[in-house]
Amino acid sequence: MTGIYDDRVKSRQTRRLTVILMGCVLLLIILVLAVMAGAVTIPVRDVWLALTAPGTTEDYRIIYTLRMPRVICAALAGANLALSGCILQGILRNPLADPGIIGISAGAGLAAMALMMLAPSLTALVPLAAFAGALGAAAVVFLLAWERGVNPLRLVLAGVAVAAFFGGGMTALSVFFSDKVQGTVSWLAGGFAGASWQSVRMIVPYSVIGIIGTLCLYRRLNALQLGDDVARTLGVRVDRTRTMLIALAALLAASAVSVAGLLGFVGLIVPHVMRLVVGSDFEPLLPCSALFGAILVAGADIAARTLFSPMEVPVGIFMSFIGAPFFLYLLKRRMRAS
Repeated sequence: MTGIYDDRVKSRQTRRLTVILMGCVLLLIILVLAVMAGAVTIPVRDVWLALTAPGTTEDYRIIYTLRMPRVICAALAGANLALSGCILQGILRNPLADPGIIGISAGAGLAAMALMMLAPSLTALVPLAAFAGALGAAAVVFLLAWERGVNPLRLVLAGVAVAAFFGGGMTALSVFFSDKVQGTVSWLAGGFAGASWQSVRMIVPYSVIGIIGTLCLYRRLNALQLGDDVARTLGVRVDRTRTMLIALAALLAASAVSVAGLLGFVGLIVPHVMRLVVGSDFEPLLPCSALFGAILVAGADIAARTLFSPMEVPVGIFMSFIGAPFFLYLLKRRMRAS
């Protein structure tokens, strides 16, 4: 029996390592394709020369100024949103949890949009404003959903209501400051058309803090899956851990919103699929979610640029078409189970 158990453990570990390695290779391929694809197709050789010998190709300016910042922002936004959704699903033990669905992204979006319109000179502070908005939205949703613990169905309903409320706030800003709304139209739809190296500098520090902080807490997330009482017996400070994880989820979602706008369903789809592939252990689940979240969003950005060329479709539209049916499927299955 011990031998059979050991073989199963080794098989599971091999499968998880294989998934992570495949994710790394696939992400590299997607990133290269993202730099190559666009209104002007750039050969792989020129991409390599632009990276190894800057300034030696005619396409260097296109690669360095336009496409590389866009690719980096897309990959980081995807990883951050997937990790944020993974955290929320873990602490709530609810597969329907997602920063977009429960209103966190809308709170971050309203705060970011208000700062961009009312104080455009403070653009560097957009991630912090988005973080404050995300935390405020999370606090409201959890208070509304609390009934001797977080009720999963009430959480979804409260999140929809809060997202609608903050969405109304963004619409109001668009109406009252119509002379300044032009620059935020594509941002509201979700996308990376205006991504620059300034956008990269905005998202990278918060991504590093959020990703490292989340990966360091995977053992506590695993403990929370066993219930609060069992987690306490294992030495986990449940309330403090949950607060830290919610703050990290809000930070990751806010950093993505600050450069990508309202990009929905990434945090719903990716963790759920990865859980089916690598299991519910957060040690492999977190890095796999980050990898495949980056792959999904970077791939969606390639599709947004090329499918209807020369017209560019916002990435948020692609994610809505993919994510909305997936959410309805999960909701229906959840209601049947209850």
